[in-house]
Amino acid sequence: MHVRILLLVLVFLRTCLASSQSTQSDSYRFQLGANKAPKREFRAFWIVTLDNKDFPSRPGLSTEEQKAELIEILDYHQSRGMNAVIFQVRPSADALYASKMEPWSEWLSGKQGVSPQPFYDPLEFMIEQCHKRNMELHAWFNPFRAVYSIEQSDLAYNHISKQKPHWFLTYGKQQQFNPGIPEVRQYIAQVIMDVVKRYDIDGVQFDDYFYPYKIYGQEFPDEPTYRMYAGGSRDKSDWRRDNINQLIRMIHENIKKEKPHVKFGISPLGVWRNKSEDPRGSATSVGQSSYDYLAADVLKWLQEGWIDYIAPQLYWSIGHERADYLTLADWWANNSYGRHLYIGQATYKIGADNDRKWFDANQLPNQLRWNRSKPAILGSIFFRAKNFMDNEMAISDTLGQYFYNYPALIPTMPWIDHQAPAPPSGLKMVSTKKRIVLRWENPDETLARNEVKYYVVYRFKLDEKTDLNNPRNIVSIQQEKLYFEQRDTQLQYIYAVTAVDRLHNESEPVFIRHKEL
Repeated sequence: MHVRILLLVLVFLRTCLASSQSTQSDSYRFQLGANKAPKREFRAFWIVTLDNKDFPSRPGLSTEEQKAELIEILDYHQSRGMNAVIFQVRPSADALYASKMEPWSEWLSGKQGVSPQPFYDPLEFMIEQCHKRNMELHAWFNPFRAVYSIEQSDLAYNHISKQKPHWFLTYGKQQQFNPGIPEVRQYIAQVIMDVVKRYDIDGVQFDDYFYPYKIYGQEFPDEPTYRMYAGGSRDKSDWRRDNINQLIRMIHENIKKEKPHVKFGISPLGVWRNKSEDPRGSATSVGQSSYDYLAADVLKWLQEGWIDYIAPQLYWSIGHERADYLTLADWWANNSYGRHLYIGQATYKIGADNDRKWFDANQLPNQLRWNRSKPAILGSIFFRAKNFMDNEMAISDTLGQYFYNYPALIPTMPWIDHQAPAPPSGLKMVSTKKRIVLRWENPDETLARNEVKYYVVYRFKLDEKTDLNNPRNIVSIQQEKLYFEQRDTQLQYIYAVTAVDRLHNESEPVFIRHKEL
C-alpha cells in the first residue's frame, strides 16, 4: 500500500515538473518570438588563431584544407545571421599574412617563419571571402605579446625579439614588448599600418592585452625604463597609461590619414574600474580592472574620439555577485561617448563554466534581449568561432532562428562619413506567372557621391506600408544588379532597391510596382 502511494506521488511530481518545464519552455519561445530585430546591428565573431583554437584546426594543414576550414567557418556563421568577422592576424609578433616585418605564424605550418604551401595569403583570402558575403573583415592584432611560450616557442631568425632584444621584457612564461620605449610604439604602429596600406580590411581591432595581466607576487620589470623615460618623477601607473595613450592616438591618426574608412576598435576587459576605486566606475568588485592593471584608459580613448568602437568583454552572467552582466551592460551604454558599443559575449562559457548560470539555456538569449533594450548597444561579438559552431545547448541555432532570423545592415559611423550614395537608376521589372526579375544600374555618374558596395532589395504587399526600417521586408542584400524570385502565389508586390556604400550609408529607395506581362 505504501509503495503504491509512493509511486502515485512520484508520478504526480513528475507530471508537475514536466508541466512546469513545458510552461517555462513555451513562455521562453514566446519571448524569443516576440524579440524585435533591428534593421541595423553589428553581429560578429572572433576567429582565434593563437594555439590553433579556431583556425587552423591543427598546424600543418595543406592550403586547400585551410581554405576549406575558413569557408566552413564563414558559411556557418553567415547562416546564423553574422555580418562581420574579427580575424586574429598577429597573435604574438608574427603574421597570418605576407609580411616583410614579421615571420609567418607557427600556428599555420607548425614552424614559425614557414609560409603556407602551396602559397596563399590567409588574410587576403579572408578579405575576399568576407566581402563576397557582404561581411566586414576586421584584422585583430595583439600589440604587445611577442613570445607566447618561452619554453615551447621556436622563434624564426627574423623574429623581432632576436633583432631588438633590448625592446623586450620577460614576464611569467611570455615575452612582452616594453611599451615604455618610444621606438617600440613606433614599430607596432608601423606593423599595423603595413596591413592597413596593403590590404582592403574594414577595421583594425586590439584585444585587452596592453600591459600584461598581473601575476601576483611578480612585478612587471620595467623599472629601468620608467627611470630612463620618466625620471622617476611621475606616478608609474600614470606613466604606463600615457604610454598606451600615445600608441592608441598614433594609430588612430595614422589610420585616418591613410584610409579614413578603416575603423579602429578596442575589445578591453569588461571592467574599466570598480566603483570602490573610482566614483565613475561600475558597481563591480573584480580583482583586475583595465585602467589600474592593464594601463588601458578606455574612457579617455572614447572621449578623445581615438577609437570608432568599443567591444568590452562582458564574460559574466546575469546576477553574478562580483560583476553582474546587466550592471556592466548598462554602465558601458552610459559611457560610450557616442561611439559604437558592441558587447563581447561569452559563448565559450555555455554549458562549460564553474558559474552554473551558464548551464541555463536562457542565459545568453536574455543577455542579448537586454542589449537590444539599450539604444547605445549596437551589436555583439561572440567569443569564439569554434564555440559558436559547437552549438552547445543549441545556442547558435537559437540565435539564428529567433534573434538573427532577419538580415541586418551594419550601423553607420557618421563621424567618419554620413553621406549616402545616390539611388540606383533604371530599375525595371519583368514578371511572368512563375518568375519576377528586377534589373537596375549603378547610380548615374553625375549623381554618385560614394562608391556603391552593395544593394538592398525590399518587398511589400500592395496594401502594406512601405517600411524600410523593418528588416522583415528585406528579401536580399547583394552585390549583383539583378534580383529574381520564383512566384509561389498570385500575390502582387511593390519592390524597392537602395544602394549602400562600404560604411553602410544607404541611398534613398527607388520603387517599382508589380505588373503582369
